[in-house]
Amino acid sequence: MKADLSARDARRLALAAQGFSKAPPAAPGRADLLRIVGRLGVVQMDSVNVLARSHYLPFHSRLGAYPREALEDLAWGGRPGLFEYWMHEASLASLEIQPLLRWRMEDAEAGVGVWRGVAAFLRSHGDFIDRVLAEIRDRGPLSSAELGLGAPGAGGWWGWSEGKRALECLFWTGRLTTAARRGAFERVYGLPEQVHPPGVLAAPTPDRGEAQRALLRIAARAQGVATEADLRDYFRMPAADARLRVAELVEAGDLTPVRVEGWRGQAYLSPEAAAPRKVRAEALLSPFDNLIWFRDRAERLFDVRIRLEIYTPAPRRVHGYYVLPFLEGEAITARVDLKADRKGGRLLVQAAHAEPAAGPGTPEALARNLRRMAGWLGLGSVAVAPRGDFAPRLAAEFDRDDAAA
Repeated sequence: MKADLSARDARRLALAAQGFSKAPPAAPGRADLLRIVGRLGVVQMDSVNVLARSHYLPFHSRLGAYPREALEDLAWGGRPGLFEYWMHEASLASLEIQPLLRWRMEDAEAGVGVWRGVAAFLRSHGDFIDRVLAEIRDRGPLSSAELGLGAPGAGGWWGWSEGKRALECLFWTGRLTTAARRGAFERVYGLPEQVHPPGVLAAPTPDRGEAQRALLRIAARAQGVATEADLRDYFRMPAADARLRVAELVEAGDLTPVRVEGWRGQAYLSPEAAAPRKVRAEALLSPFDNLIWFRDRAERLFDVRIRLEIYTPAPRRVHGYYVLPFLEGEAITARVDLKADRKGGRLLVQAAHAEPAAGPGTPEALARNLRRMAGWLGLGSVAVAPRGDFAPRLAAEFDRDDAAA
């Protein structure tokens, strides 16, 4: 049977849905950050800071050199527009969708859909958890260190103290939220009424089905065209729930079943999807970027196998520790293992590898984007190590510039 969409059109739909079909603004600010959050629906967080923490990077990929403090103010400032919760892993999203996650908070309260240690702690430490909650109600937002309750950590569950475990359990259940981030990304916990605007707290709680359908609509809009697995993974929805909700959205006309060239099984088209005639993107992608975070989807879209190697022993890594694929036009043409040498003021390219789609202009385009990233991070230069099949061609671009200077 003939496919409804070619692989090329599906890729263009996905790139446009993810915000890669338009040129970045000249001076991006708060409104642009909110626009990108609205388009993506959710931005995954990660504490690894070898380059920049992951949640900063998707905005740079789509907006260019925006002020990082603008995102920090939006997430944790005096006039927040975002909130943290477990969505696609630990994530940031617009406060408008907070009510859509309350079913997940209720599940967490019952020990469903949470880490095994969280469920066990909720069952066994109810009185202590209530005591921690009362402490924050009385004293205001606190970090784990400021809380000062419970036994210290002694291995397991990342060595967390009892107080930290209680705080994380309360965060899962929605009885606490993130009020601020301090120092080395330390979370400060507060009651929702201490942190969120009154309008968020007053918003009605939709029933489980309504909320899940709304989340799947967001996922569909952010992906353009997607399989059920793609849709389910976006907000990490339970498989049985996602299957039921997708069927309901199809019946309601909110998703259109389509077949995509080269894709196995059924795909679904968002009514808001639009494919540009061509995409001229250039972006270094966080390994946790929405476009590629679901590795099966990334392989279907770009015919590139992407794997996170942070937890792979160094001798077994193929591409490196913190590897960013390079999106050039409509293809992933290279990937680079990057590290910010903050003390030395350099962006280190610890390895560079080409993909089959790399062309004659890829070295220049990648070098241009590495310079932009270095400037955004406040680093004065880029240094390319002689590792990877693409390193010589990439290094030559920087050598040429140095010679011209």
